[in-house]
Amino acid sequence: MGVKMLPKSPKNSKQLNLFQPQLRDMLDSNDPLIALADTIDWNYFEKEFAKYYSNEGRPAKPIRLMVGLLLLKQLENLSDENIVLQWKRNPYYQYFCGMREYQPALPCDSSELVYFRRRVGKEGVEKIFAMSINLHGNAKEEKQVIIDTTVQEKNITYPTDGKLAIKMISHLHKIAKEEKIQLRRTYVKEIKQHRISLRFFRHPKKVKKAKSAMKRLETIVGILIRDLTRKMNQEQLQKYQERFELFLKVTKQKQKDKEKIYSLHEQHIYAIAKGKDHKKYEYGTKASIVLTSKSGIIIGAVAHNKNIHDSKTLEDALNSANKNRTKPIKEAICDRGYRGVKEVKGAKISIPGTPLKRDTKYQREQKRKKFKRRSSIEPIIGHLKSDFRLARNYLKGFIGDEINLLLAAAAFNLKKWMNIYFFILFYKRLLFYKSQYCKC
Repeated sequence: MGVKMLPKSPKNSKQLNLFQPQLRDMLDSNDPLIALADTIDWNYFEKEFAKYYSNEGRPAKPIRLMVGLLLLKQLENLSDENIVLQWKRNPYYQYFCGMREYQPALPCDSSELVYFRRRVGKEGVEKIFAMSINLHGNAKEEKQVIIDTTVQEKNITYPTDGKLAIKMISHLHKIAKEEKIQLRRTYVKEIKQHRISLRFFRHPKKVKKAKSAMKRLETIVGILIRDLTRKMNQEQLQKYQERFELFLKVTKQKQKDKEKIYSLHEQHIYAIAKGKDHKKYEYGTKASIVLTSKSGIIIGAVAHNKNIHDSKTLEDALNSANKNRTKPIKEAICDRGYRGVKEVKGAKISIPGTPLKRDTKYQREQKRKKFKRRSSIEPIIGHLKSDFRLARNYLKGFIGDEINLLLAAAAFNLKKWMNIYFFILFYKRLLFYKSQYCKC
């Protein structure tokens, strides 16, 4: 990545460009994105992210530009490549990122966003998330919250033993080519036949043939590893030892083993069964979402690196939510999947159940309303997935899961703020036209 010098903040010069109009004068000042750009305290990010840069090396891109691109990427559900291209074409995006005049060139290469995410890490993205919560003022201090979990799927192919075995053999062939080692046999022709045998392994008449092909592929992996280790020197062995151990572990794992490996490049993911009819298993990481009961703001978002029971996720979820508040949460409303816990971190855990005989009519009505409100988190999770890039995570590693989740939650909060701003603006215009109509 290389060392980068701290970017200089643009000078607040009042002198205008004689030959080019100001970007603000060309845009609709009532647009919610313009209002959001004027509301966010960008100087806060300049100060907080300064520690991630040095005073040597080539100058970096402005911090506001990089933070703005990250937020726009999640808000508009675009990839790194597309957000850079759309920024060039959209003057509203340019104003949001701090430009005063229209820029006809690309702001940066799309890989700069990867480096910036690595630079600020989870700690930096948490500050962006906290900013999105603070925009809503005292609404974050509600005593009652709603908590639920979802799955953040990883961008991997559907895992099967056959796919993993063929990928491992392909990796071993590449290692042999890189290190210029002549293998005794590559098995390329044989692997093609085994791949065909594995195609319809669920068919009753082809199960036996598929099992035999799978067993042979695992044997080939072991043969190639032994052949390479015999011909490698000590330095080469140390370089690839960890990878060879991973391959051998994958070949030996059984169907009911714990901590199975489903992907060679994303080893931390696990299979999660959520009881969905259309999707029996999802492969990724579990994520907890904490939502305020009345205002519907996401005040907590946590990714879990292990497939634990929902009730075990409450402590991390409440810690994440309380971090962005001044007062601790008093009550958390959850679904029946959280059964077994009554109180966590001083917060009462409310779970729907059969009405108690001693409850009055008023108490029963209050409980009914409370648990009816709990279902409001379900469509919000749906929006996070369909609109804010939570459906499939393309960022690498568990740190990528954490960053993507926090940015998706931040984008949801910012979109909510923009919708509220638009509604207030519409209401003011309505009152204005009403007053004009009444005068006539």
